Amino acid sequence: MRRKIKRKNTRFISQCLIAMAVLLAIIIMRKTENALRPVAELRAEHFAERTASEVISEAVSEYLEQNRFTYEDFAAVLYDDKKIPVSVEMMPFTINKVQSELVLAINEKLESSTVKAAKIPIGSLSDSTLLNGKGPSIRIRICPAGAADVKIKSNFSDAGLNQTCHRISAVVEVHMTSSVPMYSFDIDSEFEFILAENVIVGEVPQLSPFLPSK
Repeated sequence: MRRKIKRKNTRFISQCLIAMAVLLAIIIMRKTENALRPVAELRAEHFAERTASEVISEAVSEYLEQNRFTYEDFAAVLYDDKKIPVSVEMMPFTINKVQSELVLAINEKLESSTVKAAKIPIGSLSDSTLLNGKGPSIRIRICPAGAADVKIKSNFSDAGLNQTCHRISAVVEVHMTSSVPMYSFDIDSEFEFILAENVIVGEVPQLSPFLPSK
């Protein structure tokens, strides 16, 4: 009888120890996850933005190199009889053409580099300076999520005494997904590229309603 009670007590103690060990492991894993996730997200976001910047910059540079646009391709400054600038008329055909072609060029470039990866030591995911760069490496994987969007923006800025700079830019918005083991993050990035600019002597002229002035 005493042996049976002793066995039951031993089994009960073993079960308690196992339950405590499991609970302790869960707590440690939870704390480790809470500590690693913000750093992992920051590293993944940085790599995603750098990758998107490299790919998109290359696509835009190649497109502009092939087309060699000038300011006159996008806009025309209209003057009155006294040679004073009164308005700027945008060229809808060129703007729509550039917008659609840039979207295709950028998305083709993103698709051709569908998955980018980099290795990072697992110690770099901690806040410890001693562990930074230490330990086995894990992969950060980047891939585009959906198509990039391109908008053409017009902007006037002061360029000196009685001078105005009119800049026409392409604003590229891209949605990327980055992942490391156990984590996945969605990242939205925006990049701006100058297409053309012109210094206009005189007061700021009115802009045709085709493009917003920002």
